[in-house]
Amino acid sequence: MTLTEQIITLAMVVLGTMLTRFLPFFIFPPGKQTPKYILYLGRVLPGAVFGMLVVYCLKNVHLFSESHGIPELISISIVIVLHLWKRQMLISIAGGTICYMLLVQLVFGT
Repeated sequence: MTLTEQIITLAMVVLGTMLTRFLPFFIFPPGKQTPKYILYLGRVLPGAVFGMLVVYCLKNVHLFSESHGIPELISISIVIVLHLWKRQMLISIAGGTICYMLLVQLVFGT
């Protein structure tokens, strides 16, 4: 990239970042009541996103080949148990990820 292209690219990245950071404050100022559909989305989207991530992560698991989805099932169980026990999302995700990586690398590795 030329210097001009680099400057334009950097300016676009900065503009995009600033726009996504500041736009909500312009659309929903502090004194104005938040619309009901935005409050609704704030309630339902987190669960929908996590559900979509679970489906995405499990889309290539084949129950009738290789490890039969056992590392995934164990790791999901670990995530559930850790979350019910500690109620800390970071601990749950990290614990499940570490469990899965250890199982795939050391136990079910090919």
